[in-house]
Amino acid sequence: MISTLKNAVSLGLEYLALALAALAAIGLTSIIAIITTSVIMRKFANTPLHITEEVVGLLLSVTLFLGLPIVTFRTKHVQVSLLTTYVSGITKTVLQTAGLVVGIVFFGWLILETIPWFEFAFKRSLKTETTRILLYPWMALMPLSLIVTGLILIARLTGFIDNQTKNNLKVSIKREAP
Repeated sequence: MISTLKNAVSLGLEYLALALAALAAIGLTSIIAIITTSVIMRKFANTPLHITEEVVGLLLSVTLFLGLPIVTFRTKHVQVSLLTTYVSGITKTVLQTAGLVVGIVFFGWLILETIPWFEFAFKRSLKTETTRILLYPWMALMPLSLIVTGLILIARLTGFIDNQTKNNLKVSIKREAP
Protein backbone atom coordinates (compact mmCIF):
# COMPACT_ATOMS: atom_id res chain seq x y z
CA MET A 1 0.00 0.00 0.00
CA ILE A 2 2.78 2.48 0.91
CA SER A 3 4.73 1.43 -2.15
CA THR A 4 1.68 2.09 -4.33
CA LEU A 5 1.21 5.52 -2.72
CA LYS A 6 4.90 6.37 -3.21
CA ASN A 7 4.67 5.31 -6.84
CA ALA A 8 1.49 7.34 -7.40
CA VAL A 9 2.98 10.48 -5.83
CA SER A 10 6.20 10.07 -7.75
CA LEU A 11 4.43 9.52 -11.09
CA GLY A 12 1.98 12.35 -10.44
CA LEU A 13 4.75 14.84 -9.70
CA GLU A 14 6.80 13.59 -12.64
CA TYR A 15 3.89 14.00 -15.08
CA LEU A 16 3.13 17.44 -13.69
CA ALA A 17 6.78 18.43 -14.05
CA LEU A 18 6.81 17.02 -17.60
CA ALA A 19 3.70 19.03 -18.50
CA LEU A 20 5.36 22.20 -17.27
CA ALA A 21 8.54 21.26 -19.16
CA ALA A 22 6.48 20.83 -22.34
CA LEU A 23 5.11 24.34 -21.82
CA ALA A 24 8.69 25.56 -21.32
CA ALA A 25 9.71 23.92 -24.61
CA ILE A 26 6.81 25.64 -26.37
CA GLY A 27 7.94 28.91 -24.79
CA LEU A 28 11.51 28.46 -26.06
CA THR A 29 10.24 27.60 -29.53
CA SER A 30 8.04 30.68 -29.47
CA ILE A 31 10.97 32.87 -28.48
CA ILE A 32 12.98 31.61 -31.44
CA ALA A 33 10.03 32.04 -33.81
CA ILE A 34 9.30 35.60 -32.66
CA ILE A 35 12.94 36.70 -32.84
CA THR A 36 13.42 35.07 -36.25
CA THR A 37 10.26 36.69 -37.58
CA SER A 38 11.32 40.06 -36.22
CA VAL A 39 14.78 39.81 -37.79
CA ILE A 40 13.36 38.77 -41.16
CA MET A 41 10.80 41.57 -41.07
CA ARG A 42 13.50 44.08 -40.15
CA LYS A 43 15.73 42.91 -42.99
CA PHE A 44 13.15 42.60 -45.76
CA ALA A 45 10.26 44.87 -44.73
CA ASN A 46 12.33 47.38 -42.73
CA THR A 47 9.85 47.08 -39.84
CA PRO A 48 10.47 44.69 -36.95
CA LEU A 49 7.67 43.25 -34.83
CA HIS A 50 6.78 45.82 -32.20
CA ILE A 51 5.93 43.09 -29.67
CA THR A 52 9.30 41.32 -29.76
CA GLU A 53 10.99 42.75 -26.68
CA GLU A 54 8.01 42.48 -24.33
CA VAL A 55 6.77 39.07 -25.44
CA VAL A 56 10.25 37.55 -25.52
CA GLY A 57 10.94 38.94 -22.04
CA LEU A 58 7.71 37.46 -20.70
CA LEU A 59 8.34 34.12 -22.42
CA LEU A 60 11.90 33.93 -21.13
CA SER A 61 10.84 34.57 -17.53
CA VAL A 62 8.01 32.04 -17.73
CA THR A 63 10.15 29.44 -19.50
CA LEU A 64 12.85 29.55 -16.84
CA PHE A 65 10.35 28.90 -14.07
CA LEU A 66 8.41 26.24 -16.01
CA GLY A 67 11.61 24.23 -16.52
CA LEU A 68 12.51 24.28 -12.83
CA PRO A 69 10.28 21.39 -11.64
CA ILE A 70 11.59 18.79 -14.13
CA VAL A 71 15.19 19.76 -13.43
CA THR A 72 14.51 19.41 -9.71
CA PHE A 73 12.62 16.14 -10.12
CA ARG A 74 15.41 14.51 -12.12
CA THR A 75 18.16 16.19 -10.09
CA LYS A 76 19.86 17.39 -13.26
CA HIS A 77 20.74 20.78 -11.87
CA VAL A 78 24.27 21.99 -11.43
CA GLN A 79 25.68 21.06 -8.05
CA VAL A 80 28.84 22.10 -6.37
CA SER A 81 29.80 18.79 -4.83
CA LEU A 82 32.74 20.04 -2.83
CA LEU A 83 31.44 18.54 0.41
CA THR A 84 29.39 15.55 -0.73
CA THR A 85 32.21 14.12 -2.85
CA TYR A 86 34.46 13.61 0.13
CA VAL A 87 31.95 12.27 2.64
CA SER A 88 29.82 9.16 2.75
CA GLY A 89 27.34 7.36 4.95
CA ILE A 90 25.43 9.33 7.53
CA THR A 91 27.36 12.55 6.90
CA LYS A 92 26.37 12.53 3.24
CA THR A 93 22.74 11.80 4.19
CA VAL A 94 22.74 14.68 6.68
CA LEU A 95 24.17 17.07 4.06
CA GLN A 96 21.59 15.97 1.47
CA THR A 97 18.76 16.33 4.01
CA ALA A 98 20.01 19.79 4.99
CA GLY A 99 20.08 20.74 1.31
CA LEU A 100 16.48 19.58 0.86
CA VAL A 101 15.34 21.49 3.95
CA VAL A 102 17.08 24.67 2.73
CA GLY A 103 15.45 24.21 -0.69
CA ILE A 104 11.99 23.74 0.85
CA VAL A 105 12.39 26.84 3.03
CA PHE A 106 13.67 28.86 0.07
CA PHE A 107 10.82 27.83 -2.25
CA GLY A 108 8.28 28.32 0.53
CA TRP A 109 9.55 31.84 1.05
CA LEU A 110 9.44 32.55 -2.70
CA ILE A 111 5.86 31.24 -2.89
CA LEU A 112 4.83 33.50 -0.01
CA GLU A 113 6.41 36.47 -1.84
CA THR A 114 4.92 35.74 -5.28
CA ILE A 115 1.29 35.28 -4.25
CA PRO A 116 0.75 38.91 -3.11
CA TRP A 117 2.72 40.03 -6.17
CA PHE A 118 0.31 38.09 -8.40
CA GLU A 119 -2.76 39.37 -6.50
CA PHE A 120 -1.56 42.96 -6.93
CA ALA A 121 -1.30 42.53 -10.71
CA PHE A 122 -4.62 40.68 -10.89
CA LYS A 123 -6.63 43.26 -8.91
CA ARG A 124 -5.28 46.12 -10.99
CA SER A 125 -5.26 44.28 -14.36
CA LEU A 126 -1.68 45.38 -14.95
CA LYS A 127 -0.52 45.36 -18.57
CA THR A 128 2.77 45.75 -20.40
CA GLU A 129 3.63 49.24 -21.57
CA THR A 130 3.84 48.91 -25.32
CA THR A 131 1.60 46.04 -26.33
CA ARG A 132 -0.84 46.17 -23.37
CA ILE A 133 -0.59 42.42 -22.66
CA LEU A 134 -2.15 41.40 -19.34
CA LEU A 135 0.58 40.43 -16.89
CA TYR A 136 -1.26 38.31 -14.35
CA PRO A 137 -1.68 35.18 -16.53
CA TRP A 138 2.09 35.15 -17.00
CA MET A 139 2.69 35.89 -13.34
CA ALA A 140 0.41 33.02 -12.24
CA LEU A 141 2.84 30.51 -13.72
CA MET A 142 5.61 31.48 -11.30
CA PRO A 143 3.84 30.45 -8.07
CA LEU A 144 2.53 27.33 -9.83
CA SER A 145 6.03 26.31 -10.83
CA LEU A 146 7.43 27.10 -7.39
CA ILE A 147 4.69 25.07 -5.68
CA VAL A 148 5.38 22.04 -7.88
CA THR A 149 9.13 22.38 -7.24
CA GLY A 150 8.51 22.66 -3.49
CA LEU A 151 6.27 19.58 -3.57
CA ILE A 152 9.01 17.65 -5.37
CA LEU A 153 11.51 18.63 -2.67
CA ILE A 154 9.07 17.67 0.10
CA ALA A 155 8.37 14.32 -1.62
CA ARG A 156 12.11 13.69 -1.88
CA LEU A 157 12.64 14.61 1.78
CA THR A 158 9.82 12.33 2.95
CA GLY A 159 10.97 9.43 0.77
CA PHE A 160 8.15 9.50 -1.79
CA ILE A 161 10.76 10.17 -4.48
CA ASP A 162 14.09 8.39 -4.39
CA ASN A 163 17.06 10.62 -3.69
CA GLN A 164 18.78 10.29 -7.06
CA THR A 165 22.19 11.86 -6.96
CA LYS A 166 24.34 9.67 -9.12
CA ASN A 167 23.52 11.30 -12.48
CA ASN A 168 23.80 14.96 -11.51
CA LEU A 169 25.77 17.43 -13.52
CA LYS A 170 28.52 18.27 -11.09
CA VAL A 171 30.91 21.16 -11.03
CA SER A 172 34.29 19.86 -10.08
CA ILE A 173 37.49 21.74 -9.64
CA LYS A 174 40.36 20.01 -11.41
CA ARG A 175 43.84 21.27 -11.74
CA GLU A 176 45.82 20.24 -14.76
CA ALA A 177 49.57 19.94 -14.68
CA PRO A 178 51.38 22.69 -16.60
